[in-house]
Amino acid sequence: MAEIKQDGSNGPAHGDGFMTSDAGRPVGDNQNSMTVGPRGPIVGDDFLLFEKMAHFNRERIPERVVHAKGSGAFGTFTCTNPAMGKYTTAKLFEAVGKKTPLLIRFSTVGGEKGSADTERDPRGFSIKFYTEEGNWDMVGNNTPVFFVRDPLKFGDFIHTQKRDPQTNLKSPTMMWDFWSLSPESLHQVTILMSDRGTPKGYRFMNGYSSHTFSLINDKNELFYVKWHFKTKQGIKNFMAEEADQMRATDMDYSQRDLFGSIDKGEFPKWSVKVQVMTEAESKTYHINPFDLTKVWPHADYPLIDVGEMELNRNPKNYFAEIEQAAFEPRNVVPGMGFSPDKMLQARLISYPDAHRYRLGGNYQSLPVNAPQCPYATYNRDGTMALGDNGGSSPNYEPNSFGGPKQNPRYTERKVTLDSATVGRWDHREHDGDYYTQAGNLFRMMKPDEQQRLFSNISGSLSQVEKRIQDLQVGHFYKCDPQYGEGVAKAIGRDIKEIVAEKELVPA
Repeated sequence: MAEIKQDGSNGPAHGDGFMTSDAGRPVGDNQNSMTVGPRGPIVGDDFLLFEKMAHFNRERIPERVVHAKGSGAFGTFTCTNPAMGKYTTAKLFEAVGKKTPLLIRFSTVGGEKGSADTERDPRGFSIKFYTEEGNWDMVGNNTPVFFVRDPLKFGDFIHTQKRDPQTNLKSPTMMWDFWSLSPESLHQVTILMSDRGTPKGYRFMNGYSSHTFSLINDKNELFYVKWHFKTKQGIKNFMAEEADQMRATDMDYSQRDLFGSIDKGEFPKWSVKVQVMTEAESKTYHINPFDLTKVWPHADYPLIDVGEMELNRNPKNYFAEIEQAAFEPRNVVPGMGFSPDKMLQARLISYPDAHRYRLGGNYQSLPVNAPQCPYATYNRDGTMALGDNGGSSPNYEPNSFGGPKQNPRYTERKVTLDSATVGRWDHREHDGDYYTQAGNLFRMMKPDEQQRLFSNISGSLSQVEKRIQDLQVGHFYKCDPQYGEGVAKAIGRDIKEIVAEKELVPA
């Protein structure tokens, strides 16, 4: 990828090495304000002082509501599977060895921009592939599931991860109150409270699309898919005590580790894999394949190798290339599509809306977000319109002056959904199994991992009132009796006080 300059060009940011004002006027003295005599007041003629102060006051843009603390780097994707054409016409997969430039941004979810990046928190794992057919943004996490499956509850959940409206402090009560009343969160809570909740830097964790997307081949056949990005550095996690110590020692540990490794030429890599489900299978599979709180078992849908990602360039300017980077799941290329995943569909709307608020209406024209292939759009004007704003060419379509035209070849594939009534369907009524997958995950853990899970949960759950503890421990018990008993013991409670006697007797 070409280096992005602060002024958006590919040339030097300044001319002959001498300083100028923003308008290009040479600056003769950048050390002293213009005053009435050596001890007198500032005068209104000092254009340079007022320009510098005014720009300084506007240097900060709104931080992301979630994923505010982040790190990023550039690299390449290399296709390794010649059989991907069976599933998609997307050109980045058309030949073994084909390389596509990319940008990755890693992040924590709940913390502010100045928070520690070793907090117990999910991690964002967002990738922008600069393909010859436009940008493909894979906006994922380091976990294959999420806490909620209906977007109407997303804002409510995020509020519980932020600050109490009265104390302005993080609140274990808010978290556990919401989780205990939202049992669909159990799978993600179990991941968060396990060792995987505190990765030892961004290089040592996997990434997942989490959502279900789709691929379309040259026969117009549709396949539903989940993307996986497996670290080649191996999974490494901090234990809870180590993460707490690192938070006190170096709040930017993960940023420092990522930047330093690339700077030394130790380029981190990930294997790119995909799970594939046919359209027909999606209608009969026993798990809702579009439920963000559930995984597709690998025994049913094994991982298929796709390629390799490598990060090999640090940003030259963090603000220009990382802070202004805008990822959005609606950015897919021909041969790709979406799915009936409710959370995904809401993100298709919410992400560009957030970018317009944070960066402005022309955020996609910023160099880091602009496609690296030829592109033509009739979207014009607005704040910070870059370049020549389309020049004298028409800003409407159709027109008879040679403006860009639609190409029916790229019309989206029609998707047939089961005939159904539109309404607010109760997701708990239609799927109340919150416990099987979280229990399966618990049973996969080694005994020492289970003990650390209990300890990590107890650190915050022990601080909340008993009625919330009772409800949450009851959920853990339904996942697996040993899970509930272990947490109860860790918070100094007797499981018999929490779970009814009839539930303590094995079925």
